[in-house]
Amino acid sequence: MEKLELVQIQESLKEISGWELIDNSIRKTFKTKGFPQTMGLVTAIGALCQQHDHHPDFLTMKYSEVEVSFSTHSAGGITKKDIDIAKDINNLNF
Repeated sequence: MEKLELVQIQESLKEISGWELIDNSIRKTFKTKGFPQTMGLVTAIGALCQQHDHHPDFLTMKYSEVEVSFSTHSAGGITKKDIDIAKDINNLNF
């Protein structure tokens, strides 16, 4: 999988609300209503990661917040795989 150029990343991020390019990865913080919803979101993200066979750089969970970051280490940056999983995560109902 080829690393995307900066312009491609910026254009892709316009289509996926809330995601930002930070330190050579894409990152988003989700707010939830509380701990049960946070756990549900983390579980749902984990299931999507398994389906995509693509796992986050990090996933940080707080009481009512989840922060997740993606990049493709084998490509040395952001790829279509990162953009695709970000889109699918945004489509979760949380």
